Amino acid sequence: MSRFWSDQVAGLTPYVPGEQPKVNNLLKLNTNEHPYGPSPRAINAIREQAGDALRLYPDPNSTALREAIAQAHGIGLDQVFVGNGSDEVLAHVFHGLFLRQGRPLVMPDITYSFYPTYCKLYGVPRQVIPLAEDFSLRVEDYTATFETAPAGIIFANPNAPTGIALSLTEIASIASAHRDSVIVVDEAYVDFGAESAVALLPEFDNILVVQTFSKSRSLAGLRVGFALGSSELIQGLVRVKDSFNSYPLDRLAQAGALASFLDTEYFEETRRAVMLARDTLQGQLLSLGFDVLPSKANFVFARHPQYEGAALMQALRERQILVRHFTAPRIQQFLRITVGTQDDCHRLYTELSRIVADTP
Repeated sequence: MSRFWSDQVAGLTPYVPGEQPKVNNLLKLNTNEHPYGPSPRAINAIREQAGDALRLYPDPNSTALREAIAQAHGIGLDQVFVGNGSDEVLAHVFHGLFLRQGRPLVMPDITYSFYPTYCKLYGVPRQVIPLAEDFSLRVEDYTATFETAPAGIIFANPNAPTGIALSLTEIASIASAHRDSVIVVDEAYVDFGAESAVALLPEFDNILVVQTFSKSRSLAGLRVGFALGSSELIQGLVRVKDSFNSYPLDRLAQAGALASFLDTEYFEETRRAVMLARDTLQGQLLSLGFDVLPSKANFVFARHPQYEGAALMQALRERQILVRHFTAPRIQQFLRITVGTQDDCHRLYTELSRIVADTP
């Protein structure tokens, strides 16, 4: 602890991102990065912007990118917000939409671990609801009348780290039950097989959808995220942004993200390849005796009834394969495994087969 810190800093528990080691021949299946590179059009667009124009500030409103996103989803320009990765977008959401007369934010007990971090940072009270025994989100837990009306409800869909997704009907029932609460649907992984709540925006002015270019667009290194919702919600985020950083997306990020978004053919081809590899990997893990949760994401969440999760993670690490292990009590036996290429999945399967065979 430093005597120079603000009073709040000592009490924070910062989010811990997945490990990013620099090791030759390492197979990284721990941070849900896309196994294929970005669209070639995105790379070219970034190169074209890497010139004298970098001396000038970028468009503070990312207008061209927002127009493309709005047009693709059939919504207005004033319904699109962009930020420096979806984590920054979410930070503005917590700051701008969840601090309402001390009302709590409702969330699952097993979810994206940045949510509790933001609650602590911004002083947002939270109410945690356990997932069901099978790790699904029980919709009836969220449609019930709470003792104190929540400022908001937030959940990832598909959920992280379980990969389980809700249907649009289920999301609509939650939003309908709490018209005075902001329902934030974090869709970082939605493009790998789930239904997007964007379809519900015409009916619900209290739904905010958050997406990212990091996963299905393979631009994790560029840091671009966005939110879609009613103009009222978006304006709240804009007010926070412009009180924090008016230029969240630089010229390279805006150009690369726009080119990537417009390259629908490459997007469809690569996301389908990931989904196919995921289905293959799930079958391989099942054949080795793993319990595998039904995933609609670019990762699988699995455990083996005869092996400790931490031990399996370490055994794979010794074979130069990284997977993610969480220490929370309900999920400490699980591994979250990013879906790679078919060759990546085969390498993982081969090494897991050897580990299982070699362990008495």
